[in-house]
Amino acid sequence: MNSSPNRIFLIRHAKPKVEREGFFDVEAARQYISDYDTAQVEEFVLQHEAIPYKQIKKVYCSTLVRSQLTARAIFGEKVELKIDHTFREFERRIFTLPLLRLPIKLWLLSARLLWFLGFNSRDIETFRQARTRARKAAELLDEDARQNNTTVLVAHGLLNNFIRRELTRLGWQASIKGGNNFLSVHIMEKAERKV
Repeated sequence: MNSSPNRIFLIRHAKPKVEREGFFDVEAARQYISDYDTAQVEEFVLQHEAIPYKQIKKVYCSTLVRSQLTARAIFGEKVELKIDHTFREFERRIFTLPLLRLPIKLWLLSARLLWFLGFNSRDIETFRQARTRARKAAELLDEDARQNNTTVLVAHGLLNNFIRRELTRLGWQASIKGGNNFLSVHIMEKAERKV
């Protein structure tokens, strides 16, 4: 008789309340990142047919407030939040280009691309260190799901993406792919081997 597979839910946080319009100089772009990391989130309703809401007693989330606020809004005040630095989003650093004014998307995209290439990680973790952290996060979720059958993480887009890759290496398979938008839900499944 087959038991139901273990499942890991990876949910991206809700949209932060932070202004993105207009052109930003380097200082304003740096302030944007700071504001984004401390922002409240927009009100939302998440009704996903695959999430067993009433069964969830514990949710992993990051130390960033948008992750915690989203978890509370989805699962209620009684759920236990397991807040862990391991689940923080990969850091971003705005490089110095003092005379430029650009849309924030361009600042963030160029900062991330340079970071991936190893040119923009002064005073923050490197891409290699971040991937190692994603591997550690995946192993933590894998262990929890094997013990508890269902595990939930409310975290961040890029981190969740790399956690999915690491879970795939550990034998997990995507049963639902939710995209990359705010409040996207990905579900990974793995059948327990019977000995």
